[in-house]
Amino acid sequence: MRWSPLARKECRAVATSKGVWLLAALLVLWGYRPSYVGWDALGANITVGYVQVAGTALLPLGVLLLSYQSVVGERTSGSLKFVLGLPLTRTDVLMGKVAGRTLGISGPLCAAFLVLGIIGLVDHGVFNPVLFLGVVLVTLGYVGAMVSIAVSVSALASRTVTAAGAIFGGVFLPFVLFWTPLVTSVFTRVTGLPVDAFNPPASGPLFLLLRLSPSGAYHVGTNWLLGVGNSADMYSQVLTQLQPNVTTNAYVVEAAFPPGSVPLYLHESLSFVVLFVWFVVPLGIARYRFIRGDAV
Repeated sequence: MRWSPLARKECRAVATSKGVWLLAALLVLWGYRPSYVGWDALGANITVGYVQVAGTALLPLGVLLLSYQSVVGERTSGSLKFVLGLPLTRTDVLMGKVAGRTLGISGPLCAAFLVLGIIGLVDHGVFNPVLFLGVVLVTLGYVGAMVSIAVSVSALASRTVTAAGAIFGGVFLPFVLFWTPLVTSVFTRVTGLPVDAFNPPASGPLFLLLRLSPSGAYHVGTNWLLGVGNSADMYSQVLTQLQPNVTTNAYVVEAAFPPGSVPLYLHESLSFVVLFVWFVVPLGIARYRFIRGDAV
């Protein structure tokens, strides 16, 4: 792999930065959220749920901010000319950036997850280590997808401020923070079927759209591993929605669809395919433009 030296350079640069370690410290504080509903359903495995909570909102924002300058920053400073002068293709440059940034961010994040595991072990007792590892691996896959998106935007942008605006206004806000209201609003306009968040219709297309964002796919996959329900919402919201005589604004398949009527395309395993698509497609678009345009 010709891009491995560049990947190592990117990995060292990110792993030794203050930003990624600040993110790791904040994730410990963000992720540790004990709850009665989580303890009642998961017992000691509520510790595994802390990893999912850590991967909600703050983690994707931090990963995007740590990666959006990867190419455009070097283009602005002029150092990209030196990188392109190496015996590397432009595809190698993109691959090295994505792989290096993903590994550089993953190390400190694993340290944060380890701290969460230790806290959970002390507070709640022994949890399932295989389940914990599984959720951590899915979370790192989510990190890889967000890095791929950020590097792709960085390769397409001509200025740092443009990349920053695209990352925040074009990726984080619509695909992470406000995906559910956007989907329900568009769904209502297109179909004419109003969507009540507290009593959503048993519509396969609606529930499919809700899990097509990176964050939605991440929650569906980790909820599947946790065994709490089929939903793109956080595990504690899913558990609350499934309690008797309780109604929340969480979109949970088991609460909306009668038994035996759930479409096959809503199976939780397909969430991993969605995450893979989010990793591959932005990178493919960026590669197409990067190798044909003026990179510097």
